[in-house]
Amino acid sequence: MATDIKCPGCGHKFAIEDAVSEDIKKELREKMQHFLKQKEEDFAKREKELIQQAQNKDAEFAKKLQEETNRLQQSLEISLRKSIATDFETKLHLLQQTNKEQEDKLSQARQKELEFLQREQALKNKEAELELSVQRKLQEERTKLSEELRKLEEQKTAARESEYQLRLRELEKQLDDQKKLAEEMRRKAEQGSMQLQGEVQELILEEMLKAAFPFDLVCEVGKGVRGADCVLTVRNNLGQECGSIIFESKRTKHFDKNWIEKLKADMRSTSADVGVIVTHALPEQVSSFGQVDGIWICSFPDALSLVHVLRDGILKVFMAAKTQENKGDKMHMLYAYLTSNEFGEQWKAIREGFQAMNQSIQKEREAMEKLWKMRQKQLEKVLLNAAHIKGSIEGIAGSDNIQLDLIDDTDALLVDE
Repeated sequence: MATDIKCPGCGHKFAIEDAVSEDIKKELREKMQHFLKQKEEDFAKREKELIQQAQNKDAEFAKKLQEETNRLQQSLEISLRKSIATDFETKLHLLQQTNKEQEDKLSQARQKELEFLQREQALKNKEAELELSVQRKLQEERTKLSEELRKLEEQKTAARESEYQLRLRELEKQLDDQKKLAEEMRRKAEQGSMQLQGEVQELILEEMLKAAFPFDLVCEVGKGVRGADCVLTVRNNLGQECGSIIFESKRTKHFDKNWIEKLKADMRSTSADVGVIVTHALPEQVSSFGQVDGIWICSFPDALSLVHVLRDGILKVFMAAKTQENKGDKMHMLYAYLTSNEFGEQWKAIREGFQAMNQSIQKEREAMEKLWKMRQKQLEKVLLNAAHIKGSIEGIAGSDNIQLDLIDDTDALLVDE
């Protein structure tokens, strides 16, 4: 059973476990959202730093590549310039020396030119290979950097997922602990409430017995004392103790058969005549009240009616037992009382009172009949005049739809009677 609390401001009632559960859920949800938001900001910041570092590395590598290319071009240009200058000087010197040697020199020049072309082609090939190598190295570095970024992102995602799972498990564990705590508090509250309700039912039963049977004695059994809840000692109008009824009050959800044996033991210890179990949970064979193994079982609303019946039976049994005591002496005493002057005078007074009451009633009846006859004549006169008025109006209007009847046909029959 849920424990309700009342808001001092608006007066709204709600269950304490609903309030505890909603506050805890709200607090945990806010903590989890704050934690996720902070982690996402940290991861975004770290990712931006890594991207910036990668961009810086690309720029530095491109700068170094450009510097190396420029240096190679400058070296090649210087070498070519020197080689060309040397070739032209050699050719000029050979042309000036001799025409004969011109062919040889020309041949040598051609040979050198061929070598130069070959060397130039080799330089171009070397430059192409260097460019290709640089591009390959750059691609490898990019691939490596991309792989490192991917691994770092996977590690970051895994760490974030692991942290999220751990935090989620922690929050679920806290929520389960709070639910168990709330359930334990509710169970303890219900247990205390059921015990309090049982004690309240015992007090109400005692007060009900005292109010219904003020001349009887209602004895309460103290808390912690072995025995039933209360004992009703039945007394007659002379104050004589005629018997006793022992009561056991229960307010639980299920009926326990052990209550019957316990109440029988309590009956034997208190010498009670009748045992009654007042309970909210009835056995299967009992609908409202009934007897099971010599013990009366009833619901709380039927308890007072059952006590009336049981009490009347106890009184009748007591009176029957009393009438059997000194039966012969009582017969002589009864005959002497019926033939005595005291009984004759008392009966004479009763008869005179009865005759006076009968005469008074007869006079009142005659007076009322006279008054009824007079009023009936007045009523007949009123009805006759009303009928005359109705007939005149219908004769003038020429219609019988005008409703001027004071009474209907049923009332007319009653008046005629």
